[in-house]
Amino acid sequence: MSKAIELKNSSFKKNLGPSLSRFFFLFSIAFVFFALILWIFGKNPFRAYVDIFLNTLGSTYGISETLVKMIPLILTALATAIPSRIWLINVGGEGQFHMGAIVATGVALNLNFLPGWILLPVLIISGFLGGGLWGMCSGFLRAKGWVSETISTLLLNYVAILLVSFLVFGPWKDPESANYPQTAEFGEAAILPSLGQSRVHLGIFLASAALCGFYFVMSRTRWGLEMRAMAANMEAARRNGIPLEKYFLILMLIGGGLAGIAGMCEVSAIQGRLRPNISPGYGYMGFLISWMAMGNPWGIVAAAFLLAIVTAGGDILQMTQGVTGSVVNILLALILFVVLARQGIIRGRK
Repeated sequence: MSKAIELKNSSFKKNLGPSLSRFFFLFSIAFVFFALILWIFGKNPFRAYVDIFLNTLGSTYGISETLVKMIPLILTALATAIPSRIWLINVGGEGQFHMGAIVATGVALNLNFLPGWILLPVLIISGFLGGGLWGMCSGFLRAKGWVSETISTLLLNYVAILLVSFLVFGPWKDPESANYPQTAEFGEAAILPSLGQSRVHLGIFLASAALCGFYFVMSRTRWGLEMRAMAANMEAARRNGIPLEKYFLILMLIGGGLAGIAGMCEVSAIQGRLRPNISPGYGYMGFLISWMAMGNPWGIVAAAFLLAIVTAGGDILQMTQGVTGSVVNILLALILFVVLARQGIIRGRK
């Protein structure tokens, strides 16, 4: 077992170069297939890719918008990556994102008399608890051996999304918004500050801190060693006194909490209120990013960066190529198929 732990530890500490090359290789394959689809339907794939990258990386505004999209992608990717260190499959980042947004909205609407220096930390904590406790429900079911966390987290996504709709159509609906379903606008004290004149907000520091904390705990602490032991052999870890059920609860709490912080950032820094459809699928994309990165924190950054560009490309292609914005979903599906195929090849060689 010690040899397996050592191997996992060394793989976790891989440098950025190999990780980046792997991700760019996977994306390149998907981009080739997507270019073929565009060409079949009479579009110029070269022009399409030039438009996407020029509009996202060719200007200060484009770069800032890419960073804005990276924040929730990194946090929801960590929501999957952290539990996956002990083979817990958290597919519930989307629901945990929504629950964090719900709880943070309740705090922002009811504690709007507090000054910003008090209210903002309370919002961050509330967003964490909203998503974390939602994720911990699945951890509890897994710890008791009642329901697989894969099933429970996936199904709880729909509960959380429908709960947002219930609230904005019902008790939290702003009476001044006519028939549009949304809550009242947050007070100024509940708005997460932005950097300069851009929409990049302080959530970028929360995401960076979460990444650094993930790397430090996994590579430098006893908890990381115990998690590597659990990943290597769950039964052997149990017999050596490692509390498996405790880790199930804590890791699902932390993972869900980070997705909840992403939801809090969305309603506080971007929307300024709670609305339906606050997420274009950040939780699901975070799951894809985590799979691509294989739990590597630097790989999560690289994959989040590329997926942020891809998601921004939908609107760009709609304007420049005359295709529907949802065409980007085809590219995301191709990326997923390439990742799954690669995982299948790796397993076949073992």
